[in-house]
Amino acid sequence: MAREIVITAGAVSARATLLDNPTADAIWDALPLDAAASTWGDEIYFSIPVHVDVQDGQEVVDLGDLGYWPPGSAFCIFFGPTPMSRGKEIRPASAVGVFGKVTGDPKVFKKVRSGERVKIERA
Repeated sequence: MAREIVITAGAVSARATLLDNPTADAIWDALPLDAAASTWGDEIYFSIPVHVDVQDGQEVVDLGDLGYWPPGSAFCIFFGPTPMSRGKEIRPASAVGVFGKVTGDPKVFKKVRSGERVKIERA
């Protein structure tokens, strides 16, 4: 069964689907979440009360991927290049565990500013 979430950040809202992996399971179990957004290039991230070891961490992700960044226990939303990117790739600060994907247009998150509230809920 597909697990869907709704991400609301400031005035922006999008749906996402979680993958079938231990990181997605831990995040699903921790919902709902509410935090202040931080931005880093075309990425939003924020610490969450989830601590998991990432298997198969990815150094480069795809547009719309949701990633868990272990050093900051952070939920990350990728919607374009970051300061670490080379060319058009999307590169996190360090390896992340991809646990889901935005199902609509992830570029809507470009409107979100640091400090805005982000809410993650089950759809």
